[in-house]
Amino acid sequence: MRKILLIYTGGTIGMVKDHKTGELKSFNFNHLYEHVPELERFPLEISSISFKYPIDSSEMTLCHWADLVEIIEENYQHYDGFVILHGSDTMAFTASALSFMLSGLRKPVILTGSQLPIGTIRTDGKENLITAVEIAAATDELGEPIVQEVAVYFEYSLYRGNRCSKVSANQFEAFRSPNYPELAVAGVSIEYALDRLFRTSKKSIKFTKKMVSSVGLVKLYPGIPVGSYASLFNISINKALVIETFGAGNAPSHPELQTFITKYLESGGVVLNVTQCSSGSVKQGAYQTSVFFEKIGVISGKDMTTEAALAKLQYLLATHENPEKIKGLLHINMAGEISE
Repeated sequence: MRKILLIYTGGTIGMVKDHKTGELKSFNFNHLYEHVPELERFPLEISSISFKYPIDSSEMTLCHWADLVEIIEENYQHYDGFVILHGSDTMAFTASALSFMLSGLRKPVILTGSQLPIGTIRTDGKENLITAVEIAAATDELGEPIVQEVAVYFEYSLYRGNRCSKVSANQFEAFRSPNYPELAVAGVSIEYALDRLFRTSKKSIKFTKKMVSSVGLVKLYPGIPVGSYASLFNISINKALVIETFGAGNAPSHPELQTFITKYLESGGVVLNVTQCSSGSVKQGAYQTSVFFEKIGVISGKDMTTEAALAKLQYLLATHENPEKIKGLLHINMAGEISE
């Protein structure tokens, strides 16, 4: 009998309504089968653990990511798969972070949540939870886990965790993965796209509990008052920067912006260029407005999501001290986060 561990961090999926007060509150996951009796029909041993103080996902921090890694590390040898119940707002950030923090992962870590509380009649939470558990327990003909990476399951689709983003606050189909197709689609049966699944080349798993928070994010827009962002280009504040540019990696030919970036790079900073577009890739040098980036050493984020770009830098800053080494690794597909 395969063993699955549910980890509840907080979020809408774990809420039920107090019929006396009408308020939503977290339910006790020790009584999981009372709320989702369908899980008892699986030939699985399902256990659960909750954060001591469940949080709204907007409160998620790097410390909470470390807590998740610690829980998985402590239980890695005892369970065949993990399902993390998480608020949807920052789920893609957490999934991206875990994809790097669990380097060498060979078991499924599936994040899921819901748009409506599991205690409401029309909830999407039950289906999301039930199918996430089924995916976490699924094996191939050799008895190996079908999924061996961090993934997000939401509304009939399984996405690579570091490839998806939340795109809707009010639709059940809350996530999209525009630059990488679904890993699986749940219909009458769960159809896995086996050729899309990530497989690590590492011989063993490494659990990283430290991430560095000194990564800044600059989103360009027409008329941006560059001087207002001067502190972000201070190497003593931010060791690395993600710049969300236009289209295929383009930026205005703003002398002040170019000076800030040039001096920042000269001081040892790392700059990663990602596109604001929901799909497509950065192609530095394709247009005159991105040639400057290519010349001074800004790294192309290719088709990485902003969530993955931030998480990758937070991870690399925690595990490497040499900026040149970090720049080199930004070009490499470490956890399926960029297209080859």
